[in-house]
Amino acid sequence: MAVLDVRVAAVNVMLDMQSGGGSLTRLLPIAQQQVADADKALLQALCFGMARWSGRLSGLVDGLLKKPLKRKDTDIYILMQLGVFQLAYTRIAPHAAVDTTVAAVKHFKKPWAKGLVNAVLRNFQRRGDSLVELLDEPACYSHPPWLLSRFKKDWPDHWQDIIEHGNQQAPMTLRVNRRSVSTVDYLLQLNDCEFEANTVEGISSALTLKKPVPVQSLPNFDNGYISVQDAAAQIAAPLLGKGNGKRLLDACSAPGGKTAHALEHGEWRQVVALDHDADRLNRVKQTLQRLNFEDRCELHCTDAADTNSWWDGDAFDAILLDAPCSGTGVIRRHPDIKLLRREHDIEKLVGVQRILLNALWETLAPGGQLLYVTCSVLKDENEKQISWFLEQKDNAREIEINLPFGTSRSAGCIQILPGEHDMDGFFYALLAKT
Repeated sequence: MAVLDVRVAAVNVMLDMQSGGGSLTRLLPIAQQQVADADKALLQALCFGMARWSGRLSGLVDGLLKKPLKRKDTDIYILMQLGVFQLAYTRIAPHAAVDTTVAAVKHFKKPWAKGLVNAVLRNFQRRGDSLVELLDEPACYSHPPWLLSRFKKDWPDHWQDIIEHGNQQAPMTLRVNRRSVSTVDYLLQLNDCEFEANTVEGISSALTLKKPVPVQSLPNFDNGYISVQDAAAQIAAPLLGKGNGKRLLDACSAPGGKTAHALEHGEWRQVVALDHDADRLNRVKQTLQRLNFEDRCELHCTDAADTNSWWDGDAFDAILLDAPCSGTGVIRRHPDIKLLRREHDIEKLVGVQRILLNALWETLAPGGQLLYVTCSVLKDENEKQISWFLEQKDNAREIEINLPFGTSRSAGCIQILPGEHDMDGFFYALLAKT
């Protein structure tokens, strides 16, 4: 296979994503196989950066064009955004950013565009600061209008902080497997490798690195000493408890981080993990194998809501429902959410969440607990969803969650907003079956 120019590869990824080809998580590994090894990290940085600042980049390019390009020339439009991104947000030398972007036009076989791309980028170098001041609010904040409106409605006192943190690069946080090593001892191992890290208040298994590093360079990664997981996601296992010989269901388990943490944290008699996507469930299996938990967890590729297809009738003592959601709390980690998600998706997701809550509640034993989790900050998916469920079920009650953080909380619900304690945005609700 011929090696592809890294900027051409970045444009192709963005084109594929915007035409329904999938997320960066799916597309980027494929594209990285097409570029030189030395360019793999740059390709990731370009794609994530363009997704993060897509709204602002398109607004700036629009301000530099005398008339909009035709739909068939979207590749050139994205290439110009890539050039502006390099000039505005990277340390690439300006002349190199312009020259390499103009040179990439050749790949798309549109020689007429070479002069246009060059003119747009040169003009941005002269007028960039003044153009930013002319951007409308969605472009300035680089968030789609519908999402900006939702944040303002749900969080009138916090929406700007949500957006600011959503536009930042997420830190690399580790979860220490304390069956293998203490958090303090692993921190010493990191120090021996000259990797700086900090503990996270209130989450004893979490260490946040000062700078991200390749996972294989982390001491004892292959031995299962640690996993990569945001600190907010590490709240789930302690809320589920120690197990003490009980049965746990992880209803939407992929990619397996919370499943593994539950096994690290508790002594469960049986853990059953479900996911409807075979490829994603295989990731759960690989995670459990690395941590030597594959014999302690039963995996099923199935729709959790279709209980007739997988449930044996033996009620669970605890259920983790990490529900499908908008992902609006993890935009800093997955900036392509701003390009892929649509407002009408929210109503559909709320419907799916309700189906799952109702179905799984029937598999929970009296006296058992269900932990509802999303990585969303939208109230329709979170506190309003739990209020709806409690109105439907006379045998459900909230259990108080005691944690040293949370921007918003009720008796049994806690909402962490992006950036709080440098964590992702997560919602937790703990419900007991009376």
